[in-house]
Amino acid sequence: MPQEQGRVEASKAGGNLHSFHNAPLSTGARPLASSDSTEELEGEEREAWKAALPSESYVPRVMPRLLSTGDMVATFLLIVFFITNATTAVAGGAAAFTYWAIGALAFFIPGVIATAQLGVIFPHEGSLYNWTHKAFGGYWSFFAAFCAWFPGVLVIISAGDVIVSYLQGLNPGWLTEPWQQGLFIIVLIAVTSTLAIQRYSAVQKLVNLVAGLTLVAVMLLGLAGLVWLLRGHPSATSFSHLSDWSIRFDKNSGNLYLFGLITLAYLGTEVPLNMGGEVARLRVITRHLFWGAVLVIVGYGIATFALLVIAGPQNGAAPFALVHVVDLALGKFMGNVVAFCLMSFFIMAMVVYNYAYARLLMVAGIDQRLPVKVARLNRQRVPANAMIFQAAVAIVVTAFVFLLAPYTVQITTPANLSTEVYNVMLASSTLVWAFSAGFLFFNLIRLHGMRHPLLRERRIVPAPLLWGSVLCGSVACFLAIIGTLFYSWTNLISNTQWFIIISVLTFAYLVIAAIGSMFANSEANWESARL
Repeated sequence: MPQEQGRVEASKAGGNLHSFHNAPLSTGARPLASSDSTEELEGEEREAWKAALPSESYVPRVMPRLLSTGDMVATFLLIVFFITNATTAVAGGAAAFTYWAIGALAFFIPGVIATAQLGVIFPHEGSLYNWTHKAFGGYWSFFAAFCAWFPGVLVIISAGDVIVSYLQGLNPGWLTEPWQQGLFIIVLIAVTSTLAIQRYSAVQKLVNLVAGLTLVAVMLLGLAGLVWLLRGHPSATSFSHLSDWSIRFDKNSGNLYLFGLITLAYLGTEVPLNMGGEVARLRVITRHLFWGAVLVIVGYGIATFALLVIAGPQNGAAPFALVHVVDLALGKFMGNVVAFCLMSFFIMAMVVYNYAYARLLMVAGIDQRLPVKVARLNRQRVPANAMIFQAAVAIVVTAFVFLLAPYTVQITTPANLSTEVYNVMLASSTLVWAFSAGFLFFNLIRLHGMRHPLLRERRIVPAPLLWGSVLCGSVACFLAIIGTLFYSWTNLISNTQWFIIISVLTFAYLVIAAIGSMFANSEANWESARL
């Protein structure tokens, strides 16, 4: 059995990375994506793809391939499908569907195709980190990985904040002060991190269960919208005029700001493949991306439909509106069911983001770009040190946003300042994440320029569709970044102030990533020379 074989190999390896780095790379199981292609590639810049990273052979030895298509679809849902994004989209009225469609066609589907293509060529642990190493080498691989990693830590906090909003929706007297919210989020981070470091197969069963509950919530939302209309209630949103669906460019009453918000809601297609070295079969990569993408697009559409029909653009903008509309159409009991399902989603999303992004730290540690301790596995064969480190970072950021900033900077009320700081940090980190997503397309362009043999041998779609996706996805990603820079996410900050703050913070993140990549690359070169 694969599971038993993986455990035997894990016990032999013992998680001893120092011994592994001193052993020849041929030791251990052969990576799933190894190739016997002998085609020569000329030029020093083409050498990166030839050398297998240590993590490519180490991970299969110590972490068995157990993830099925269902497991990966569930993980994809919890990574990409943040259903509260629908409450943001409804501000555009019927035009929300226009933007969802544009975002899906211009960015999400091209991103899925690029992710699937890279995943089939290089089905290794670390996804974007590994793929960028094959295309651009060590420096840029760490840079892209850092740009993807840091936003993931902030999303853990974001999920906790949504849970706070839901508790306040159930009882407005709960968690009213920023310090109360901060302490509660810190407790959530600690509890979910403890769950994340347990045996992966057991945690994955919980993830699958919660993904199922999320689909139940989506079906109830769709049913609520239909029941509302069938009972003779008028729609709270106008859909009858073409102008209702159109993109408006007016500076004061336009809806162009939704392009960046909605497009970037589709980020994260590559994150489940951070566990790419643990999938059971190669076809799991393409299948989970297909079904995951379908469920995400349909889910966002159904949630937006229910909010617009029952609540309308203004009343549907609060996160708890997803529960309130079900209360109105199907009754309080069904509303409570939806609340339970969605709160379960965000609790498990904190778990999934922690263990998914911990894989980036783990492979960087195995490949000697971070201290080796961060790659150590616990008795459950999961990278516990990396997860604990991420939890610590998330707790420190939470303490700053909710416990320190609101009571030391007396610019506005503590509650408003907490909201402002939170939105600024989330938006700037999302831009960095979007920048890293651009590497999905840049990597394919680079591999094509290198005439990489596997890009031809394992191409999964016709060439015109692949390169059309690369072009379209790159342009959409760029435009979404520009839109997010120019349009504020909160009414508490003007567009001008927003542009200055977000630009400075995003630039700072990128500088930190660049400097960190230099140190990481130097560390890897030094370790290689020493060994």
